[in-house]
Amino acid sequence: MPQHLWVIRKALVPAVVLAGLAACASEPAEPVAFKPVPAERIVKPGFTQPGEGLVTVDVRRERSRDLVIRFRDALVYVDGVQVTDLLNGEHVAFYLSPGAHRIAVSTQFDPIVEMRFIVTADPRYSNRASVTFNADHRIELHRVAQ
Repeated sequence: MPQHLWVIRKALVPAVVLAGLAACASEPAEPVAFKPVPAERIVKPGFTQPGEGLVTVDVRRERSRDLVIRFRDALVYVDGVQVTDLLNGEHVAFYLSPGAHRIAVSTQFDPIVEMRFIVTADPRYSNRASVTFNADHRIELHRVAQ
């Protein structure tokens, strides 16, 4: 085989193989609904009971495929009191009075991360928070906008 054809073949074979593998790659998984935290893991049930004049605040632990953080518990606090923990893909609904509250999270490896959370019945605002982990595997807490 002439040298120039050998060079072309050598470059073409890996490209064809990669294209074939890309065609066989699986699609991302469909989003799955968040699972509620089981009642037996609620350590302070008063915050999770609906009541007149209370507003629902949803705290969600975003799913991760990262094995380093996937199996860590995210401890969740409201106004300085530990209420529950969240596992990968779980959420908890708190029923809080309108006004300022403190929502916080931590893990066995992270210090407490706290945010001031204004609870409002105004439908223009979201009463949802998201628990995630950054690239350094440190826990984070964010308010989710509408």
